[in-house]
Amino acid sequence: MPGNKQQKNDQYFMRQAIKEAMKAELLDEVPIGAVIVHDDKIIARGHNLREKKQSSLAHAEILAIEKACKKIGSWRLEDCVLYVTLEPCPMCAGAILQSRIAKVVYGAPDPKGGSVGTCFNLYEIPGFNHYPEVIGGVLHEDCAALLKTFFKRKREQKNKIKELKTDDSSHLEHEKENGKK
Repeated sequence: MPGNKQQKNDQYFMRQAIKEAMKAELLDEVPIGAVIVHDDKIIARGHNLREKKQSSLAHAEILAIEKACKKIGSWRLEDCVLYVTLEPCPMCAGAILQSRIAKVVYGAPDPKGGSVGTCFNLYEIPGFNHYPEVIGGVLHEDCAALLKTFFKRKREQKNKIKELKTDDSSHLEHEKENGKK
């Protein structure tokens, strides 16, 4: 039974991370969200803001870690759990190590940059003085669907712009041809 309670907690907090991801999507940011939990309470939230801030550092995890450190008053987040909708990248996995987060729970794996199991596992490299527990795949379908829908929409928008440019250039060519006659 204790495992079932933990699974329900993980799902609840992942849903909160999904809400953060949806905030990012409303800003036309890649929909990734994170929450940090201490003593079964959310102490920090973050969502991707790379475009808005024009900063490669503005990942959901990094923003949430900064807020959690301020809330606790320490850079050590030893008794905290990070919930994030997408498997952490190398930068975020490193920040998690440096902040001593106890546990990472993520939704969808990241085949292009996942650094806690998919592309490689930073936490299997010997020599660090801290290794968080990692649980992947919590509400995987929901987290993956957010990303798939977002990127599908972006591709469709890009194709429409391309079509408009093609239509405009062929229209101009047609006008040039008619003007020469």
